[in-house]
Amino acid sequence: MRLRHLNVHPLKSGAIRPVESIDVQPAGLRGDRTWMVVDRDSRLVSAREVHRLFHVVADTPETDPSVDCALRLRAPGLPDLLLEEPTGGPEPVRLFSLDLRAVPAGPDADAWIAAALGRDDVRLVWCDDPTRRTLQPGFSRPGEHAAFPDSMPVTVASMASLRQLDDWIVERALELGEEPPGPLPVERFRANLVVDGEEPFAEDRWSSLTIGGVRFRLTKPVGRCVMTTIDPRTLATAKEPIRTLARHRLVDGKTMFAAHLVPETTGRISIGDEVVAR
Repeated sequence: MRLRHLNVHPLKSGAIRPVESIDVQPAGLRGDRTWMVVDRDSRLVSAREVHRLFHVVADTPETDPSVDCALRLRAPGLPDLLLEEPTGGPEPVRLFSLDLRAVPAGPDADAWIAAALGRDDVRLVWCDDPTRRTLQPGFSRPGEHAAFPDSMPVTVASMASLRQLDDWIVERALELGEEPPGPLPVERFRANLVVDGEEPFAEDRWSSLTIGGVRFRLTKPVGRCVMTTIDPRTLATAKEPIRTLARHRLVDGKTMFAAHLVPETTGRISIGDEVVAR
């Protein structure tokens, strides 16, 4: 089994940034989901409700070596915005049911994000200290932490599982007399790691992965939401893959695809690395 794709998301819900290699830290892939958009009540704003976030391209020196600042933001019709890590004190923010703290990026960043999203009630914040956030009890150990992912620091998806899902989607379409869609891009699932070389849904049985000498612990499957039904290019929505996942991968009322991971060691991983599952 090999690592086929490696993705970082510097801005939560922003455009996926593929990389050839990246450092793995206790909080996950270096720079992953460390910036976030919040509303005037300091609550998360994601692409679930504002699809245009998918078109905001956030790069760091890890995702683009030409970037010589902490963050570069790009969006259609706007000039690039270059940002350094903000230096103010952290303020309360809300990520779903979690009360966290983050540093405001400042008025220039807020104005840029507002223009990019077409809303005047949004702000940009940065996680200055991911160790403040502890992970979900029952699936984590003391001291494990992350910045702004929904749940765990890292996610892994399997191309074999995606091929099986594509087959199920075609079967369902034919049953309903619909035109079968083309294969679903793995990017719909916004996984950090994409592996290939195992049987479909073998990840349900894994307890750990070792990639390039870095060991990860599997914690639980990923419950998928409506974000997977949004085409990140056109921003159009459809019923798949949730419709088919609900038929074949429904567990406790949640549609499951991919798995959550926690790093147990640190190091650098690269596309093409051998992946050993246990």
